[in-house]
Amino acid sequence: MKEYSKITSENIKKLRDICTDNAVIYEDDSALQAYSHDEAGGSFYAHMPQAVVKPCSSEQVSQIVRFAAAQNIPLTPRGAGSGLAGACVPLYGGIVLSLERMNRILEIDTQNMVAVVEPGVVTNDLCKKAQEKGLYYAGYPMSVHSSFIGGNVATNAGGSKVIKYGNTSHHVLGLEVVLPDGSIVQYGGKRRKDSSGYDMVHLFIGSEGTLGVITKIFLNLVPLAGMTVDLMVPFESVAKAIASIEPVIRSSSVLPSAVEFLDGTSVKYSCSYNNMELPFMQEAQAYMIVQFEAENSEQIQTLYEKAGKLFLDMGALNVYIADNRNNSEKIWRIRRNWLESLKAIDPNVPTGDVVVPISEIPAMVEYIKAVGKKYEVDIPVAGHAADGNLHPAPLNNGSSCEQWREVSEKILSEIALKACELGGAVSGEHGIGFIKKNLLSITKKNQIESMLKIKKSFDPNNIMNPGKLYEY
Repeated sequence: MKEYSKITSENIKKLRDICTDNAVIYEDDSALQAYSHDEAGGSFYAHMPQAVVKPCSSEQVSQIVRFAAAQNIPLTPRGAGSGLAGACVPLYGGIVLSLERMNRILEIDTQNMVAVVEPGVVTNDLCKKAQEKGLYYAGYPMSVHSSFIGGNVATNAGGSKVIKYGNTSHHVLGLEVVLPDGSIVQYGGKRRKDSSGYDMVHLFIGSEGTLGVITKIFLNLVPLAGMTVDLMVPFESVAKAIASIEPVIRSSSVLPSAVEFLDGTSVKYSCSYNNMELPFMQEAQAYMIVQFEAENSEQIQTLYEKAGKLFLDMGALNVYIADNRNNSEKIWRIRRNWLESLKAIDPNVPTGDVVVPISEIPAMVEYIKAVGKKYEVDIPVAGHAADGNLHPAPLNNGSSCEQWREVSEKILSEIALKACELGGAVSGEHGIGFIKKNLLSITKKNQIESMLKIKKSFDPNNIMNPGKLYEY
């Protein structure tokens, strides 16, 4: 393990010279505590930083990085802290570089259909600003109201819209990055084509702050959909629910903008939390939420009538159509508040993130239920059915914190390894952080050496977010 320098009062004076006094937190445990963890397992995985620095410009980030490198102080870039893999947890103390003050939407370029933003912009703020211009930002994770764009890019976040629009990497046209030596570089920009050498933009997407600090992002925008409709479809089995996806998509001749899945256990917890009740809650083992977009009401009606009939033919217990905002909000509240409903029962609930081929979802869910029986715990499952991304969430059955941490890690590791066995991967959208780095080394051992070579070429002193993705 590399030895790093401890932060001194002289270091803090220098950092305050760079960022002003109120942008540096030091020797204030209650304030530092908020930057010691993300949403993964609560206090299970918390590590206190020695200092938090909040720059407001690329130039300030550059000066901080250059100073930390010269002083051998580790840097952990941090967005909103909404991640679920520990990527922004400062394992080695040092400096947490919080990007919360770099929160400007710099430009909505309607002619080029591009947004230029700083990394601390809340995803939903960009969505609303683009919508005002008749445009749409489709990189839409479920944490849209809390996540930062920079964090989405750093983890290559997904969400409910991936089936039609792709995950975050599909929307990033360019990045400005501060490298570990403090230099500021730009890769890509407002152009949509560039076959000139290596694709440096996509090297940084999903790198979780291990190669540099993202300080500006160029994002693709698309025309705003005219209308949407949501269908909620209960099934008596997961297998029937998943088997319906491909025929409905093929029959509709358009990609749905979302196909979400909740198992029966998840629906019961979420409905209880939201003080709601859904039809068939006793019979249904799976619920699908399907969204279509179209230009006008006639097209929307054609889509939902055709899809609804086919869902019934494929064994759905019923099909419920939400063609207005209030009814749509009721449906989506169940999915959007799924994790919050589980936290109401277990505040430290760990949330898994695995991806498998769509055809393997029933086998994956069946395996998750078997693991739950083995460890005598409930494991509700929700996910993005049309891209095979599932989120199992084991609930503590009364074990002590230390016991539960050990047991929950075993549970989620077994599930992740099974996903790989079924042709999937240990993470579809939450990233690796430090919680899954042992699983990455097991399942992608042939790629780790190449990743390490890239890391060493950019960050030979291992200053940037050490302890994440792999050991170095």
